Amino acid sequence: MILYHGSNVVVEAPEPGHGLRAMDFGPAFYTTSSLDQALRWARAVARRRRHGQPIVNIYQFDEQAVASLSVQLFKSPDEAWLDFVVENRTFPQHIIPFDLVIGPIANDSTIQVIDDYMLGRYTKTEAINHLLPQNLKDQYAFLSADALSHLHFREYEIDEYA
Repeated sequence: MILYHGSNVVVEAPEPGHGLRAMDFGPAFYTTSSLDQALRWARAVARRRRHGQPIVNIYQFDEQAVASLSVQLFKSPDEAWLDFVVENRTFPQHIIPFDLVIGPIANDSTIQVIDDYMLGRYTKTEAINHLLPQNLKDQYAFLSADALSHLHFREYEIDEYA
């Protein structure tokens, strides 16, 4: 399976996430199967960091490796997904007992719903009802070196149109 990582740099040797950033699936190396999503992310990162240029890193992921890894799979933005995302955004230091987490990405159109849910403006059911029609792209969060050992850098593409 081909996975993409948008950045402002080439990432030939990804590492598990560092620091305590409050990300959807915890501190991890994030990829997606959506080239379009990776390209949008690369543009945003280059713009935010004010250096480099939008780069999409391309990887080959050995899907059969999933059987040997501890994996959390969210098929849709359901209650379990929402609880997991909120926990990671609220308590970025907690230990996540998985090598790989796969599921919908909380993008710009969903962040406000999640924030409103966290502030008590939506019930869990209301938040899920707002999220379901969004047709969210996927993300693969590699949380361990073991999981990353099955992700192999192929090439990168520079966005000439940014």
